[in-house]
Amino acid sequence: MRTPVSLSPEQIEEFGRELDAVRDTVIADLGQIDVDYIRRVIKTQRGMEVAGRALLMFPPAWPVGTALLAVSKILDNMEIGHNVMHGQYEWTGDPALCGRTFEWDTACPSTHWRHSHNFVHHTYTNIVGLDRDIGYGILRMSEDQPWRPHHLGNPVRAFLLMVLFQYGVALHEMETDRIRAGEISLSDKREVLGQIWVKTRRQVVKDYVAFPLLAGPFAPAVFVGNLTANLVRNIWAFAIIFCGHFPAGTAEFSIEETRDESRGQWYFRQILGSANLTGGRLFHVLSGNLSHQIEHHLFPDLPARRYAEIAPQVRDICRRYGLPYNSGPLHRQFGSVVRKIVRLALPTRRASSAAPNTEKMPPTMGNPHDNSTFVSAPCGIQSPDVDRRMPVASR
Repeated sequence: MRTPVSLSPEQIEEFGRELDAVRDTVIADLGQIDVDYIRRVIKTQRGMEVAGRALLMFPPAWPVGTALLAVSKILDNMEIGHNVMHGQYEWTGDPALCGRTFEWDTACPSTHWRHSHNFVHHTYTNIVGLDRDIGYGILRMSEDQPWRPHHLGNPVRAFLLMVLFQYGVALHEMETDRIRAGEISLSDKREVLGQIWVKTRRQVVKDYVAFPLLAGPFAPAVFVGNLTANLVRNIWAFAIIFCGHFPAGTAEFSIEETRDESRGQWYFRQILGSANLTGGRLFHVLSGNLSHQIEHHLFPDLPARRYAEIAPQVRDICRRYGLPYNSGPLHRQFGSVVRKIVRLALPTRRASSAAPNTEKMPPTMGNPHDNSTFVSAPCGIQSPDVDRRMPVASR
């Protein structure tokens, strides 16, 4: 695939060392302030959920209750669940912050997420044919994905994925595209499907049976409130995630050009395949700090609250090495994502779509995807070839 910049082998390794230094500085500074922050967010999320569910039982307060419940689900999934399951707080030794055992309020089983997201996506970010987040097996999101007539439904499928996002994510581990292609059979995924069914059934019973029944005569209001809160969470998560990966300016890569990457080349790919969102502090918290998707892809195991702090350093490194730092407001990034979804519903005309500056990545110098240097499960992915030891929180 084509990339907008090329660095020499020496430059790419120095580039990697500079980013390692950024990470090391944050690790050395981790402490009680980080623990206090995530515990405060968890306490806030739980309080909002309790208040929201209670207010849903009183019709005059239904809009407020629905809003509180929606925000609590967003916090649970994004600033808490996603980040804890990356192992961002494993160093604290707190069982409540252990990514190996954390379960979140969504249909996708956490064990599936840790594999499909923490390992597959964060190892093979934007590598066509390996990163299954490129289209989630149902959308065409890259010109290097062969066009098929069913891709004419790209916009409709994207809309359905958006409103049903938690279920789309839950089915991710099923690899339905491989089932359709005949590479695997449904029976090969019987155990996975059973785990999805158990978790999805639990979520459906909780939101659409148990809590409505507890509301007695107000059951319909509670049912609709839960449905609305889940819808809001689904749309928000879809928008944030797609804006971090697919807006104009993000690059995809081939298996061949990323084989045996060095650490510096892995960093290089993470930056070119990611995009940030601009906004205020509340916006960043509600996005799970995935508004700093570039920093997250570089350092997925660092506490996400630190991304805003290191973003200026990362941007400066990109500037000095001539790399683009893709960042913009939500409406602009999402607009470019929508245009891409519509454009890729049609066959690609290669002659007019090639990007400028066509040199490929420099010769490779190692394999950060090897298990000896790039460990994923069970606590979440780590950046390649780095010391994974983190300090215990200061008392």
